[in-house]
Amino acid sequence: MNNNRFSVLIGMVFIAFASRLIPHPPNFTPIAALALFGGASFADKRAALLVPLCGLFFSDLVLGFYAAMPVVYGSFALVVCIGFGLRQRQTIWRIGGATVGAAALFFVLSNFGEWALGAIYPRTLNGLVDCFVAAIPFFRNTILGDLMYSAVLFGGLSFAEHRWPSLAEATPTAT
Repeated sequence: MNNNRFSVLIGMVFIAFASRLIPHPPNFTPIAALALFGGASFADKRAALLVPLCGLFFSDLVLGFYAAMPVVYGSFALVVCIGFGLRQRQTIWRIGGATVGAAALFFVLSNFGEWALGAIYPRTLNGLVDCFVAAIPFFRNTILGDLMYSAVLFGGLSFAEHRWPSLAEATPTAT
């Protein structure tokens, strides 16, 4: 990966992660979009995984830790893997579908984790149902935030690559 591209990607990730620290509507955050973008954009799979998770961790240092952290981090690691599927072909429809799929995955896993590891809901079937029902109003903001931040990140990189072609990832040549 060329150093200019890596620097631009890190800068975009940092700006998006920092936006988690400013006031925002509940669940309207950039983290899932960062994970999807990281998986799709970083040539090094370790960087694709570590950069968004480190951004999440550093913002959690400021915001505080919580019981379901392992599940939340695991769900974002899976979102990075969804991003890997976007590496070869990125279209608006594929990015949009992956974004909505990532939001649904996060919704299911994070709420299951809250039920299983948190202290709010009893560990019964009714408690699980109550947990998911209580989370439904937040799902709209999750999807809207993920779609907005994905559009900004993927669109911003596409714009930068067209404006400065040296930022585009080199494609392997056939030998």
